[in-house]
Amino acid sequence: MKQMKRDLRPSVQSRNAVQEAMAIAAAEQRPVRILFVCLGNICRSPAAEGMMRSMAEKAGVELELDSAGFYGGHAGDLPDSRMRSAAFQRGLRLDHRSRTIRPEDFEYFDLIIGMDAQNMRNLRDASPTIETERKILAMADFAIDHPNYDYIPDPYYEGMSGFELVLNLLEDACSQLLKHLKMRE
Repeated sequence: MKQMKRDLRPSVQSRNAVQEAMAIAAAEQRPVRILFVCLGNICRSPAAEGMMRSMAEKAGVELELDSAGFYGGHAGDLPDSRMRSAAFQRGLRLDHRSRTIRPEDFEYFDLIIGMDAQNMRNLRDASPTIETERKILAMADFAIDHPNYDYIPDPYYEGMSGFELVLNLLEDACSQLLKHLKMRE
């Protein structure tokens, strides 16, 4: 894990992408649209979607949220039962149905947020244009209280402590992302 100083997060690139997303959504008089992406869309990305949805609702911030993955083997499934259980303990209900990322997602969403380096590479490879590639951000870039993590680890094989770690990282990252979504230029 790469060491990143707390005050360097989020990066200038991420801050600029959030500002651009807000400007586009405001010009079109609609909420900012965010897609969270991981491998199977059964652990990290639906948890990020659920965490952000809960935080945004509590803050009175209207967002359009979804999540997707690259692996289609879980298509239509609910999130992993261990992630649902850990999230439920924090007051979150995860009822998203897994889906794969689609080409039209790159045009539709204002921000596309990957959970790890492989997700980021896959997103960049799938991005149809330079403009849509600028929408791709790393979730960990917003996790300012966890500077030793430059990615959100996959908890699938890690036991319950892995799910708790992921939720801690996502809580940190989502709260910071929401903070930047509430800022005005």
